[in-house]
Amino acid sequence: MPPNVVLVTGVSRHLGGRVAARLAADPRIERVIGVDTTPPAGDIAELIGRTEFVRADIRNPLIAKVIATAGVDTVVHMSVAAMPIVAGGRSSMKEFNVIGTMQLLAACQKAPSVRKVVVRSTTTVYGSSPRDPALFTEDMEAKGAAHGGFAKDAVEVEGYVRGFSRRRPDVVVTMLRFANFLSGRIDTPLTKYFQLPAVPTILGFDPRLQFLHVQDGLDVLQQASLEDHHGTFNVAGPGVMLLSQAIRRAGRIGIPVPPIAASTLGSVLRSAGAADFSPEQLNFLSYGRVVDTSKIERTFGWQPHYSTVEAFDDFVRGRNLTSVLSPDNVKAAERAVLTRVAGRRSVDA
Repeated sequence: MPPNVVLVTGVSRHLGGRVAARLAADPRIERVIGVDTTPPAGDIAELIGRTEFVRADIRNPLIAKVIATAGVDTVVHMSVAAMPIVAGGRSSMKEFNVIGTMQLLAACQKAPSVRKVVVRSTTTVYGSSPRDPALFTEDMEAKGAAHGGFAKDAVEVEGYVRGFSRRRPDVVVTMLRFANFLSGRIDTPLTKYFQLPAVPTILGFDPRLQFLHVQDGLDVLQQASLEDHHGTFNVAGPGVMLLSQAIRRAGRIGIPVPPIAASTLGSVLRSAGAADFSPEQLNFLSYGRVVDTSKIERTFGWQPHYSTVEAFDDFVRGRNLTSVLSPDNVKAAERAVLTRVAGRRSVDA
């Protein structure tokens, strides 16, 4: 049975706004309430339609009043930031992700009207290491503990969600672990990485990667909001790509960097414009990560429209990426990256 009153967090962001827009377009839903710290702007403001915007901070216990007063029965938690620059710094990002989730779930726990909670999570919780299995299933854990950044936040968020589910067994809790989103219209550390003319890679590694087209991700979020599917689900496009294949399809130049200089790679990327590359993301570019999606395909009856390769190709078209693979460009890019790495290593020494 479709929900009556839905609350969507992070409604002023690309994904949150589009989830709210889809739900607001469903005449079976009585009200859609969008919550964020800043009002939607530009195309998102036009897109969300009849969504009622409420300026509120989910880190504040007053979010409980919003839920109780509106009689919210379904909460779609999209306010999980992956980039510190978007959240205003690493400490603010952690507060939004972890403290915000904790306060939101506390409000849901107190509200008898709430019967469903949908949480946007990430496959980053599995980590990336040389000991990883060929495919991660939902019952597997990371081979090593996350030490910081978005990965640690996601692990803590999931811990709070599981605790909430134990305390409110009457509530349907759907946790969706998404692979890296790709689209011509969203910016992530990975999309910025693939837009670099010269893409630094780690020498000796060519990881397997999985991507998810934004439209397929939105389909899953919409279905999870409208239907009752309790549990944790991996969500990714079928198939895999090697990092080297992705770089070639984007028309970029791959510049191998020695593993000993891996810590410098993040600085190279930040100075080149691909900010916020954490150690976890560098591990991903070394070892990759692939998840099994048979559970969501079986439970939801979900069939994605885009494979991993198709999602990547659509991203390339959306960003109008053209080949930079001329001999002169290759030589210039190699000199620039290797000079920067050599200079950083000499400073560190």
